[in-house]
Amino acid sequence: MRISVQDTPFDLGTETTNFAAGHRDMGAIVTFTGVVRDLPDDPLEAMEIEHYPGMTEAALTDIAEQAMTRWSLGDALVIHRHGRLVPSEMIMMVATASRHRKDAFEAAEFLMDYLKSRAPFWKREITAKSADWVAARAEDEDALKRW
Repeated sequence: MRISVQDTPFDLGTETTNFAAGHRDMGAIVTFTGVVRDLPDDPLEAMEIEHYPGMTEAALTDIAEQAMTRWSLGDALVIHRHGRLVPSEMIMMVATASRHRKDAFEAAEFLMDYLKSRAPFWKREITAKSADWVAARAEDEDALKRW
């Protein structure tokens, strides 16, 4: 299991290849990558993501450990960036490895839902008109109910 909170970009292909290497007993590798998206009415100049070092890594580790014990995973990876990002830049990546696809998919969805709603990151969207903190969304909270 690896957790990384970083300000530098990551290479999706390299991370996926490295994650999959050596997992000869795993039949499924599932990955998800979150990307900064533009806003529909007011073009996004940047998203600033803040966190508390130490606290954030501990929270991500706890979420990943829950996934490891809840599903039959051989490995898990969580990468989350912080700092200033622009549209189309990758924010985060989740990868899970399991003997069977069902566990890998469900664990990845669990990780994504919990990272979206419970990971201690604060995001601010900056446009030409404003700089607003991103509020929690009801649908993200509702997604947690299935777990």
